[in-house]
Amino acid sequence: MQIAMSSLKMGNLLRWHMQRRLLSAAEPPRQAARKEGQPGHESYGSVDYWREGRTAHVMLNRPDRLNAIDAQLPFQLQSAIQRANWDDEVTFSSPTDGGSVHAVLLYGAGKAFCAGYDLKTFAEERDDGIDSNTTEEEMPRYTNQEMPWDPSLDYQFMWSATQAYMEIWRSNKPVVAKIKRVAIGGGSDIALACDVTFIETTAKIGYPPSTIWGCPTSAFWYYRLGMEKAKRILFTGEILSGEKAARIGLIGEAVPPDQIDQTVDEFMERLGTVPKNQLWYHKTVTNQAVEAAGLLSAQRLSTIFDGMSRHSPEGVMFQKRCVDVGFKKTVKERDCGKETVWSHLPRQTTGGGTKKQ
Repeated sequence: MQIAMSSLKMGNLLRWHMQRRLLSAAEPPRQAARKEGQPGHESYGSVDYWREGRTAHVMLNRPDRLNAIDAQLPFQLQSAIQRANWDDEVTFSSPTDGGSVHAVLLYGAGKAFCAGYDLKTFAEERDDGIDSNTTEEEMPRYTNQEMPWDPSLDYQFMWSATQAYMEIWRSNKPVVAKIKRVAIGGGSDIALACDVTFIETTAKIGYPPSTIWGCPTSAFWYYRLGMEKAKRILFTGEILSGEKAARIGLIGEAVPPDQIDQTVDEFMERLGTVPKNQLWYHKTVTNQAVEAAGLLSAQRLSTIFDGMSRHSPEGVMFQKRCVDVGFKKTVKERDCGKETVWSHLPRQTTGGGTKKQ
């Protein structure tokens, strides 16, 4: 299969898309039309925003796909978090509807938080090339480039997506995650960027692509778990129950499914009683300590390795398997803990080397 554009033209197209996003994100958000009696309601496409009292609700809204990540969701999430940070008496709020936002509650529509990157789009579809007619919906295809692979293009998109998730980390207002059912792969990247996390005891969280075709670009695992626990989970792609995730320190608190809504609502009400500046002081100091320990450098390296993992011989075999038999069967093979077609691919060598003069 031939690539439809040169890497240079493809890079220019990608940069144009990213620049357009960044320019629009840099502008203060405009007043949104109110909807269904909810102050400041706005739909960004795959993400919804509204305010209830001093809590901003940011809801991932692709329930038919378990809120899996498509090409737009990271940047729509970024816009919603920015909106929450602007949502004050001097901009959008008024005393009659509860005043300004003190904290943000992040969760998924329906019964799940986020099932990770939508492999129906990112892994199962073939790469037919990118040209001047490529839409934003088709941009993920470049992550499965024909070889030879251009790592700079892969890095450009994945770094932009990771930085979109990191809007949660940079938010001046605390972001609280309410995790139901699943937070898998990229969904765990979003959840672990939050300041405070609640999870159902029966929910599942993990990064199973760590065994093939992925490396967690947000790099939060070590900072939340420590060296050995992070390695044990990422080496095996273990999917943790909410109960275990809280017990080992990956998540702040595990709550029975029938109690999580009330527990989180009570916590959000408590945050609403604390001055916004006090919340900002403590978040900023804590984040600074983590960044001083190397978080941002680790994220850059993880993002590079994430692209490498998708274009290694094994990664290419995984993606081909998704195309041939579908991503659902391929993921089951990946997560079964047994030998697969990509477990031990032989390496070919040319027998060459630098010739001595």
